[in-house]
Amino acid sequence: MSQIRHALSVKRSDDFAQWYQAVISEGDLAEESGVRGCMVIKPWGYGIWERIQRLMDDRIKAAGVDNCYFPIFIPLANFEREAEHVEGFAKEMAVVTHHRLIADGSGKLVPDPSAKLEEPLVVRPTSETIIGDAMARWIQSWRDLPMLTNQWANVVRWEMRTRMFLRTSEFLWQEGHTAHADSEDAMKETQRALEMYRACAEDDLALPVITGEKPENERFPGAVETWSIEAMMQDGKALQAGTSHYLGTNFAEAAGIQFQDREGNQTHCHTTSWGVSTRLIGGVIMTHGDDDGLRVPPAIAPHQVVILPMLRDKPEDEPLIAYCKALRDQLAGQSALGEKVRVLLDTRPGKAATKRWDWVRKGAPLIVEVGSRDMEGSKVALLRRNDLWKAENGKPNFDFTDRDGFVGDASRLLEDMQQSLFDEAKERRDANIHRDVHGWDGVVEFYKNAGKFPGWVEVQWSKPAGDALEKVVEQLKEERLTIRNVPRNGAAADGACIFTGEPAVERILLARAY
Repeated sequence: MSQIRHALSVKRSDDFAQWYQAVISEGDLAEESGVRGCMVIKPWGYGIWERIQRLMDDRIKAAGVDNCYFPIFIPLANFEREAEHVEGFAKEMAVVTHHRLIADGSGKLVPDPSAKLEEPLVVRPTSETIIGDAMARWIQSWRDLPMLTNQWANVVRWEMRTRMFLRTSEFLWQEGHTAHADSEDAMKETQRALEMYRACAEDDLALPVITGEKPENERFPGAVETWSIEAMMQDGKALQAGTSHYLGTNFAEAAGIQFQDREGNQTHCHTTSWGVSTRLIGGVIMTHGDDDGLRVPPAIAPHQVVILPMLRDKPEDEPLIAYCKALRDQLAGQSALGEKVRVLLDTRPGKAATKRWDWVRKGAPLIVEVGSRDMEGSKVALLRRNDLWKAENGKPNFDFTDRDGFVGDASRLLEDMQQSLFDEAKERRDANIHRDVHGWDGVVEFYKNAGKFPGWVEVQWSKPAGDALEKVVEQLKEERLTIRNVPRNGAAADGACIFTGEPAVERILLARAY
């Protein structure tokens, strides 16, 4: 077999962190902005986010949730009402203290001392407190419940260590906030949102996830229960891809969200919140990317088919461009994955081969090259992004196929690719969840000897609380491990807790994580 010359400058096996950065930069997804921890999301990267947003928004609205928008600036007093919540975010809050700048005489701009705000404003890290204020105004009676809201917005959390898409000081997300008459209805919403995230991750992003409850120490600040979807990246680390929180009446009591029930009594609402963010794009990169760049699942690809005519930048190109336009229109009339096929005709100046590798690095699912001979023979040269190389000679795996046959087969190719990416990721994940590691010493030994990409370990525990839980957390920190969640459909406990030796009550997943 000939040596394959991959499209990226670094391989996953050599340096996974640098490979991740190379996918983003060489695939033209995003770039640093000049502001620490903030990124510029470029058209291809933002197009992927728009697809995720569109598909998720359809699911949100199908559940009867209405979109709203709330201010990015939140009075500090809102957070001070909920002590546990503010403590959880205090170290990450960006705060506005002045509303005007003045020149200091040396040409620099500084805050005007006379323009100091009477009360500092926090730049939105999450919106429970300000939405709670609104709900307290909007909800008066049991007839107003349940109240189901969502907003698409940006948030700011001043991260110490940043990585594009995964952990940035500013990121994009959706945050659902709902209020209910009782705990039963609120828990149903918490689980509905969790299942929505699982379905979106697996069906749209081809991202296999494990749903489950987070332990006490991993709960959202102020929550009664936090549930998550956890995905395994190719380096064996875990990524928390979405969370859904049952908040009890904690935030309702702080914000005064009350209603008159059917008997005329004043009662506090039970609330929930749930969200996913642009870190999903990081998850897609680290789950589906290869040594040639990103592979975008067709459901979230801004362009599912890219047509590259082999142009000479001369007038005689016109018939070839016309041929490719007709091909584009034929493909755009087909449907795949429940929508019309999204097709781009790339007529930018430049060599087709150069543009081909640009689209390979970006991860366009189907890349089609068309030259004058292909036009004359009514054919196309097809390159599938998930089947890029010929095994026998290490050359690009072009399929020279009949034009009409390709048009008729495009839907199946895209749907097969979507399923193939999911199956590949699920097989890799399942092979790297280890259930034969026993005792804490066994866990330590496993991660000591498991190599660069160790995967996850499932163990049993007794659900310790208080000081006992703090001790567990410290043990885990020493090994750079975290508890991911308690798998919702996991096997029952049947042994002893690896931390306390007491009878176990459930099984948990341990992993290193992003």
